[in-house]
This record gives sequence, C-alpha cells and structure tokens, in this order.
Amino acid sequence: MDNLVFLANKYEVPSFCHTDPCQFLRWYPVSQIADVECCSFIAAMLAFGNRKQFIPKIQSIMEMADKTSGSITKWLLAGSSNFPWGEKKFYRFYSYDDMHCLFNELAEILKESGSLGEYLKGKVFPCLQPGAQSSATPSSGDTPQRPNLAQTLSDSFPKSAIVPKGKNSANKRVHMFLRWMVRQNSPVDLGIWNWYPQSELLIPLDVHVMQEGIRLGLLPKNATASKKTAEILTKKMAEIFPGDPVRGDFALFGLGVDEN
Repeated sequence: MDNLVFLANKYEVPSFCHTDPCQFLRWYPVSQIADVECCSFIAAMLAFGNRKQFIPKIQSIMEMADKTSGSITKWLLAGSSNFPWGEKKFYRFYSYDDMHCLFNELAEILKESGSLGEYLKGKVFPCLQPGAQSSATPSSGDTPQRPNLAQTLSDSFPKSAIVPKGKNSANKRVHMFLRWMVRQNSPVDLGIWNWYPQSELLIPLDVHVMQEGIRLGLLPKNATASKKTAEILTKKMAEIFPGDPVRGDFALFGLGVDEN
C-alpha cells in the first residue's frame, strides 16, 4: 500500500485547508486555545452536506461572535443573544433553536472548566487534574478507569441534537474534530491535545473514504457506515501508518474527491 503513503503526502499539505472546514482551525491564534477549540467544534458539527452551503454558515457564526464580543468564547459566555431564535432551519435539518442548544452546552462547559479540552481531559484522565491523588499516567487502550474520548465528547452534549451520539454509528464529525485536535506534526491538524494518543483515534468515515476503502479492498463490499467499519478501516490504516492510523484519511478522502 505504498500508494496510500504517496497519496497522504500529496493531500496532507497546507493548501488542503483552503476549501475544507479545517480552515476554521486557524480562525484564532493557537494561543487562544479555548476559542480555537470552540470554533473548531462548531465547524465540525456543521461540516456535512455541501461545502458551498455549510462553510458560509460556519463563517457567519464566527463573524457574528467576533463583531459582537471579540471572540467565540466571550460570545458563548454572554449567551449568544444576538443569534436568532426559532424553529426556522439554520442549516439543513437543524434549527436556530438547535444551534442555541449547542451554544448553551458549550457555554456551560466553558464556565465549568475554562475550555472544552480541559473539560474532556478531566473526564478521560482525571489523574491529570490538579489535586488528583492518583499517580497514574495516560496509557494506551480504553479501561474502566479510562473512558473513550469520542463517546465522552458526545455524552458531554446530552441536549444538542447536532452532536452525533450513536454508540454504533461512525460519528464522522466527532472523529474529524478529534483528528483536528489530537494529531501531531501535521500541516493541517493542530495537535493541541497532546494529552491523548493519536494512535487511538478512529478514522472519520465519510462517503469518499468508505468508497475508496471498499474499492481498494480494505473494507468488505457490503460495509456500512458504522463504528465497526471505522474500526476495521482504522486497523488496516495502522498497518500502513503505524502510530498514526488516521493519516490514511487524507489519502482516501483526497483520492475519493479527485475521482468525483
């Protein structure tokens, strides 16, 4: 599968961000980590369907937040009050009220922990929190003491319809966001959550990635978009990209987009 390494090298470049929702990773300087996380998370949750439709929607939120409060976190903590309310759809099947629910839950997390990353780190690695009594350190593999990061993220937004929650679903947008936050030394992904091992990420399973996975024989022909399928593909990618399996996302996604 040397061709997949070649393709990853071809597509994982700074210009990948020009038309991808990952462009919002750098809306704020990385020194404003809480703003970066919230901006990126909102972008990931809206990143489905037609890019020409959802990218302007994401941008409109960020511009409104900056104009009103100076940053997305300040805007969220102020109640995002100038964002319209109502059952009218903001994007696809999510209404303005649905967006407010997401904003409100993000604001509660900010109030509790200061940032989304710190909140999740406290849930997944409580031993790393100030005052923790345990001397344990992060290790590979989920254990009863070590919750799954993707599931913890989904569970942190119990009221938000826009945050995927299916325990057996691929939950592509959740895993894409985690790729953005966790992967190190990438010209695309930020890698600001260095407290979580990138070897444990699951590949974001979108239609292009799945089609190419099937075409290349990495997935069975009858594969469906599920967590199990994402796990199978990630395991195959780990053989090609040891320690960084979701790098294969760039190869398969880029190839699929080019062919379409």
